[in-house]
Amino acid sequence: MEDKSKEYGQSSFDLPHDVVQLPSGGIFYKNKKKTIKIGYLTASDENLLLGNSKNFTLQLLRNKIYEHDIRPEDMIEGDIEAVLIFLRNTSFGSELELSVPDPKTGKFFNAVIDLSELSIEKGDMPDSDGTYTITLPKSSDVIKIKPLTYGEILEINDIIDSYPTNRVAPKVTLRLSREIVEINGNPDKVNIVKYVETMPIADSKFIRKYLSTNEPKLNLKRNVKTPSGDMTTVTAGFGVEFFRPFFGL
Repeated sequence: MEDKSKEYGQSSFDLPHDVVQLPSGGIFYKNKKKTIKIGYLTASDENLLLGNSKNFTLQLLRNKIYEHDIRPEDMIEGDIEAVLIFLRNTSFGSELELSVPDPKTGKFFNAVIDLSELSIEKGDMPDSDGTYTITLPKSSDVIKIKPLTYGEILEINDIIDSYPTNRVAPKVTLRLSREIVEINGNPDKVNIVKYVETMPIADSKFIRKYLSTNEPKLNLKRNVKTPSGDMTTVTAGFGVEFFRPFFGL
């Protein structure tokens, strides 16, 4: 693929920036970088944020990652989340206000969490090639799997969005066909696609749970006190509340 880094922020090494630790430690990338340089949001970035672009997040990441040998499309989701949280924290502060229900009363209240206190979660270490070797519980097949890249997630979402409303989009099989890189020593992609179509649901769920548990990422869950006096767990998501300051709302 043509290197377009000079079109993005990777060419802006002289601009103010900071270094962000990647939850993955770079283990899934060729350059193995544990940290990357990220630029601060500027007034010019506001043009992008207010431009109503469908993929404004991807464009923002391209502008703010000051590295010539890594693209946001090639990064795993946990690392992308760490970059987005850095951009939010350094521009708008680390407090995130969420509207959550009190489990005892069912009434919603505003909970505030500090995004600067999030810790890194890591599970099993992948192999040197960035894949996990696992044995499926139902079929007993030995497979190699990997976390999806941000680019793959966007691609899958675009395919799903293209489906008519009266058709069921193959969300699960699209993900599995990209997460699985080898089956019993066979890396053939056509074979993987066929295999996924008839995979037992127990094996499918096992893969999803395994990657969710072991993919390096920030722990987005925090405990907060409810108005009724109990503690409840909330999750810092990347929805409207997270991006609200980006748009000046």
